[in-house]
Formats: sequence, C-alpha cells, structure tokens
Amino acid sequence: MSLPGSTPPTSRPFARRPGALKVAALGGGHGLAATLRALRHVTSDVTAVVTVADDGGSSGRLRQELGVLPPGDLRMALTALCDDSDWGYTWRDVLQHRFRSEGPLDGHALGNLLIVTLWELLGNEVAGLDWVGRLLGAQGRVLPMAAVPLEIQAEVKHASGQQALVRGQSRVAVTSGQVQRVRLVPQEPPACAEAVASIRQADFVVLGPGSWFTSVMPHLLVPEIAEALHQTRARIVLTLNLSAQRGETEGYSAADHLRSLHDNAPDLRVDTVIADPTAIEELDDLRSCTARTAGRLLLRQVGLGDGSPYHDPLRLAAAYRDAFEGFLGDVGERSE
Repeated sequence: MSLPGSTPPTSRPFARRPGALKVAALGGGHGLAATLRALRHVTSDVTAVVTVADDGGSSGRLRQELGVLPPGDLRMALTALCDDSDWGYTWRDVLQHRFRSEGPLDGHALGNLLIVTLWELLGNEVAGLDWVGRLLGAQGRVLPMAAVPLEIQAEVKHASGQQALVRGQSRVAVTSGQVQRVRLVPQEPPACAEAVASIRQADFVVLGPGSWFTSVMPHLLVPEIAEALHQTRARIVLTLNLSAQRGETEGYSAADHLRSLHDNAPDLRVDTVIADPTAIEELDDLRSCTARTAGRLLLRQVGLGDGSPYHDPLRLAAAYRDAFEGFLGDVGERSE
C-alpha cells in the first residue's frame, strides 16, 4: 500500500448550524451499531447511512428471493437507536429475535421480515425504515447508502503472490488473502437522496469503525456519496478499529488501515482520526500517516477494557465529544 508524501486535502471553514449537532454516521453491521450507541449520548440529531451489500444469512436470502435491499444492517442500526425505555427495549428485542427451526424460517430475524413487509406495503424503503424507527422510538434516523442492492468485489493478493477476484460481501469478509482494492457492482449505483442530503447538511460525519473493506470503504465508492463527502462543510471523523479483522484485514496495523483508506479514496479529507492507544503497534507510523492524510490524531481509550476488540459506548461517546468540541472551540475562538 502506497502513501504519497503530499499534504492532506485542505479543510473547509467550519460553520455549525443552529440547534443540536447534526451527525451523519456511515458504516454497517456491528461497527456502525457501536458508533450509534455512542453518538446518542452526544446529540439527538443522528442519521445512520448504511451499506446495502450484504449477501449472506437472512438478508442474503431475502435479497435473492425478493430482490430487495438487504435489511440486516439497517435493522441493527435501528435497534442501536431504540428509545431508552421498556417500550424501546422490548421492540428492539422483538426485531432482533431470530427464528430457529427445521423449516424455511430458520435463521431469519423478525426485524428483517418486518422491514421488508413495510417496503412492500409502502413501496418506499425510506418511509418503511422511518415507520420502524417510530415503532422503536428511535433517537435518530436510518437510511440506506444506495437505492439498489450492491455487490462488493475485491482484488485479493494471496500469500503465493497470486491475484484473485473475490465476489460478494460474505466471501470478501472471510477471504484468506490480503484485500488490495474493492469495487461495487453496479459501479455507479444511485445513492439514496436522503442519505446524500444528510451528509451535506451535517456538522460532523463519522466513518468507522467496522469491517474495513465491506462496511467502511463502500461509501466512498458511491459517486453521489463520495461527492457529498468532498463538498460538505462537515468535519469528517474517522474511528479506527481496535484490531485487524481475520481475513479482511488480517495483519493490518492501525496505520495500514489509514493507508488503505487513502489508496482507495486519495482525495478524501479526514479532519480527525480516533485511535485507541492500546490498539496501536507503531505510534510514530500512525502519527506520520495521520499527518499526511488527515488533520489530527486523537488518542483515547475507547475499548471495553476486557481485552476484547469491542468499543465501549460511553468511552467512545467521550471521544466523539472531544473530537467535536475541539472544532467547536476553534470556531468560538475565531469569532471572539
């Protein structure tokens, strides 16, 4: 993975909009859910923009049978934003319930079926997700990244030196080789208009954590999403993973994650990189990468503290608060 010695893209002037901070969180799966559980402690105006390339499990089966967007990651994001009440927790558990049987329902999450049902009744994916959000009392909104289901293809280099093309998110996630680059099929999918608007209107955009090539990187490959990320006046905050992911980023250091992001999106402006010091192998290397590709490195302990590679919602919330207030403070100082 290469890293040019050029200076990072120039940051645009920051202008906070009135009211609660508007934050758009981009990702998918468990990583995005962790981000949302943290952000709800920071602001009441959160929009999740979710990848729609899942082709495995319940989501993959519904996608193949009905031709719909894969609902699983959308469901997880919605449940992460559920209301802090018996009502919210009960409906969260209902949506997360997964059937176990000897028949065709085996493995299906009830929430996936409910979401697809609303899509069929309403004929509108965004409206269907909004209805589920109302059921949960969700503290935020969940939107699909694209208006059509996507396929992820990865260029993979094996230990033997042989190159291969791996198709499908579920296969890329467990590939035995090193992912060099990913692309989407179709290559220029239509973005969800509301998702594009949320990025343009945000005060902050949060990328990561999550499966690097199948949850984080795909957003940068949808032309309208990429354009919005380049044009928004929002500050972009990148949250690094707490460990490499077996298969997808096996052997990657924290700096390698940042280098791969730059290789796939060299023009992306990143204002802050959040990293847990306990997950950094070579701090100087990460500092160097951050200086070349981003604005600043914010070192904060954000893991659970039990040795597992999972983020603690309250610690991550504190890190986001520090990241956001740093820029808000700068604005205040310039206006005095």
